[in-house]
Parts: sequence; structure tokens; C-alpha cells
Amino acid sequence: MRNLFVICGLVLCFGLAGQSNTEIGNQMETNQKSEKVMQAIQQFQLRPVIGNEKKARQTLQLVKEAGYEGIELNGFMIRKMPIIVPIITWMAGMPIGTSGRLNWLKLIDESGLKVVSIHDDLNTILKNPQKVIDEANAFKTDFVVVTGMFQYDYSSFVDVCELAEQLNLAGKILNAGGVHFLYHNHNTEFRRVKNGKTAYEVLIEKTNPEYVNFEFDAYWATDAGCDAVEVMKMLGTRMKLMHINDRGNRQKGKMSSIIKSDGMELGYGNINLIPLVETAKANGVKAIILETHRNWVDNSPVKSFQLSAEFLKKNL
Repeated sequence: MRNLFVICGLVLCFGLAGQSNTEIGNQMETNQKSEKVMQAIQQFQLRPVIGNEKKARQTLQLVKEAGYEGIELNGFMIRKMPIIVPIITWMAGMPIGTSGRLNWLKLIDESGLKVVSIHDDLNTILKNPQKVIDEANAFKTDFVVVTGMFQYDYSSFVDVCELAEQLNLAGKILNAGGVHFLYHNHNTEFRRVKNGKTAYEVLIEKTNPEYVNFEFDAYWATDAGCDAVEVMKMLGTRMKLMHINDRGNRQKGKMSSIIKSDGMELGYGNINLIPLVETAKANGVKAIILETHRNWVDNSPVKSFQLSAEFLKKNL
């Protein structure tokens, strides 16, 4: 056995000896990008079926059985929150219920799922960064993510630059604590702000890659009329995670000539998903995360993620 280790070591050394540093670097980058991408789900999709400990445990088991390896959590769904938070989500037609009262550390540990990342808000990160870092460590995740915020005008170059400064500050603080910081888009970031550039392009340019990178939501970019693949190519390796969803309409019968589209199970809508997945994999993303807010088949988030799992298993 010892001789086998020696032979393997010599083969490796001589194999690399004939390669330049660039070739070795390219090989390492290729190997990194060829790592299996994790199949994950966003906790927000599960909100109707995690209202108590029993339901949450059963749902997480079904998530695991469907083939998902990871889950992305939300700070406002794993902590006790002020009453205004569930009221706001209820008024938006997407109530979060009382999941914040549950012991999510225990539930996740029992489920066998890996926490890919935790969504949080920028103010919490800046006001109490150590709490955010400690929570990320407790859930054994490397990523904390913030989403677009209503207090910023994404049509204003000044506001977007101010946001970029705040993101750099938050990212630097989290980085010092060993946590990577990501920004998640919706569709508002694709408004034009200056010289033809979108707010999203400004955020990419004005944020420091050492402290701020991106969780790209291809659904919302597509909704905004963008070529999502080209945006992903622009992000390159700064794209660490991806949100995926499909878009279409499941209504039957005669209707108006203009109908409303909404989220759909993967492969059941009209978005060309394969190039999105392939580009994400080429960028070296750690996980592709399903998130559908509503419009689930048979009004069931469980049936919905089970159907979408088949697409992900086939294409990841």
C-alpha cells in the first residue's frame, strides 16, 4: 500500500511538472467548475406546509425524498419576528405563518438537508453583524444573502451607488467573520439609470468582489425583459448561487387575448431553462435553488417542488 502511495505521488508530480502555471490553474478551475451543483429549495416556497413542528418535519422529509440536498433559509422565517412582518406578508398574499417559533436548528439537523445560505436584511447585518455571523455558523452555511430593498430608488444612479457602498460595508464586516455576502436581484434592478446602464450593472461595477458577490435570480431578470444568459456571463464567477423558476399560465378555456403569466414548475412553462442551467454550471455556482411563490399545481407547494425536482435531477 505504501508503494502505491509513492507511485501515485510520483505520477501526480511528473504529470504536473510538464504543465505551465497557467495550464495547472486552468485545470484547477475546470475541476472546480465540474463539481456537482447542489439541488436546493427556498424556504419561502414551503411556508404553507411548515406551520408547526410536525408539518415542518414531514415537509422537510418530502423535500429530501424528492432529491433536494439543500435548503435556503430566511431570517424572518426562522426567528420570532415583530407582528408587522407576518401582517405585511399576509397582505401581499404570501403569508409566512408562525414558522419563526420553531426550532429550525433541530429541524434542519434531523432532515439531513444542508443550509445553502440564509436570506437576511441589510439593516440587521449592519446593526448586529455578529448575530448574523453566529447564526450562519450555527447553521453551517458560508453565505448570507440580501435582496433588493424598497428604501432605495433603483432608477436613481445616486441611490444605487449609495446602496453599493452599504453592500461593500456589510460584505467587509461579514467577510471578517468568515461569511460570504451575496446580493439577490428581483426585476427592479434592471431599470436604466445612467448612460444606458441598468442599476444591476452599476451594482456589479461599484461593489468589491472581495466582499460582495451575487445570487442571480434568472426568473426576475427574464421577467424584466433581459437576456438572462448574457447577464450571467457578465457576472462570471461572481455568481455564487442561482434561483430558478419557470413562467407560464395553467388556466384552461377561452380567455382574453392577453393573459397573466406566473411561476410554474420547471419544464412546464415557457422559459428556456437549459441554457440558464448550463451557464450557471459553467460559472461554478455552488447551488441552484428552486423558488416558486405561488401558482402551484393543485395549489400544493409539495407537488410543485416534486415536479420541479425531476427537471433538476435530469439537468444538474
